[in-house]
Order: sequence, then structure tokens, then C-alpha cells
Amino acid sequence: MGTFDGKVAVVTGGSRGIGAAVAKRLAVDGASVVVNYARSAAAAGEVVAEITAVGGRAVAVKTDVSNPEELDGLFRETEAAFGATIDILVNNAGIYLTGMVDEFSSEDFERTFAVNVRSVFEVTKRAVPRMASGGRIINLGSIVGERVIGPGLSAYGASKFAVHGLTRGFARDLAGRGITVNTVAPGPIDTEMNPADPKINPAADFMRGLVPTGRYGRAEEVAAAVAFLASPDAAFINGTELTIDGGITA
Repeated sequence: MGTFDGKVAVVTGGSRGIGAAVAKRLAVDGASVVVNYARSAAAAGEVVAEITAVGGRAVAVKTDVSNPEELDGLFRETEAAFGATIDILVNNAGIYLTGMVDEFSSEDFERTFAVNVRSVFEVTKRAVPRMASGGRIINLGSIVGERVIGPGLSAYGASKFAVHGLTRGFARDLAGRGITVNTVAPGPIDTEMNPADPKINPAADFMRGLVPTGRYGRAEEVAAAVAFLASPDAAFINGTELTIDGGITA
């Protein structure tokens, strides 16, 4: 039996990068997975196809989680596919917009907080009534929410600091219901958002140089941490951040 047999997981931003790795890991461990996406239908379909090809259960659901008006549809489709109960929620959807404070637009600031912060609140608010005791909520933060490692990261860092704050507050709010809430805080992870190839990402060598282990992390390594926090073994872990950064913040 898999760790998550009979469980239902919702992964926001599940079509690419860390979200896709999380969706596939939870499915391999037995969960039925809702792969949420905002724009990339083809990528979400590929994730679902990979899961179902090995006998897993998954559906792709298009929802812009930064728009509260679309969220009821996400949960209606989840219920139609897998029933009314949600056991695991992974708030992974996020954007990574950078720029110096005097150059960063107000529109990009608002968009950063809409996707990275408000969606965590709004999705969680709607998921909680569908969760029973033993439910797990894992939010994707960042080490930049604790330590700004370079210039141009003020808005992104502030948004992830807010995610860490929401995690702590949610953990207090929901502990009495038997629901735990934790943050996974990655450092540099090789994804489309932050590729390790310096030919694509001019900041790659700088970031790699900050890591004592000398490499970018893999999305699958973050997914393993999410799976642990979602598991029964993590029942007494609540309101904390699990940092996955190769030692940058050591």
C-alpha cells in the first residue's frame, strides 16, 4: 500500500517545475491528484498522462488561483472527480518577478502578492471546510522569505515572508481540528522559473556560488520534503518551515 492510498491531494500550479514534481510524487505514493494550472493546459496534461500511465489517478483543472471568483470552480471539479473530501493541499502556485525598488512597477507588485500570497489565503479558506482531522496543508515559501540573498528581490521576498506568516497563523487556527500547516522553503531549484543553466539564467552562477554543496537543487528533492510533511510521520510537525537550500542559510 502507498502512503497516500485513498487520499485526495490538490496541487496549485501543478503543471510545471516543483508543482509537477509534487503532483507526480504524491500520485506515486497513492494519492488521487488534482493538477491545477492557470495557462499551460498542455503541460498539465503531460503531468496527468505521466501519472495515469503508471496506474495513478489525476485530473487537470484550469483555475487562476489569484482570482477568487474562479476558486469555487476548482473545488467543484475536485469534488466531481474524487469526492468532497480533500486530504492534502499544496499551495505551490507562484510567480518570480524581480527588479530594483525604483524600477519595479506597482502592477508587478500587486500581481506578485495576488499570486504568491492572496491565493494561499483564498485557496486554503475554501479547502479547510473540506478537510477532516489528519489533513495536511503545505505552502511553498522560499529562503528569500527569510534572507534576501541578492538585489532585486524585495517584492518576491516580501511575498514569501508573508507566506511564512500565513503558515504560522493557519497552524494556530487549525491545530484544534487536527490539520497541520507547514512551509517548504527551497533555495535555488532547477526549474523553468529559475534554471540552473547560465546560458538561460544570468544569475545562475551567482546563485550556485552561494550553495555550499555547489549545485542547484532538483524539483524532486522538494517534492520528497512535501511528501514527508503530508505523511503520518509528520503528524507532530506544525507551523514550521522546512528549508531545502543545500546549506545557503546554514
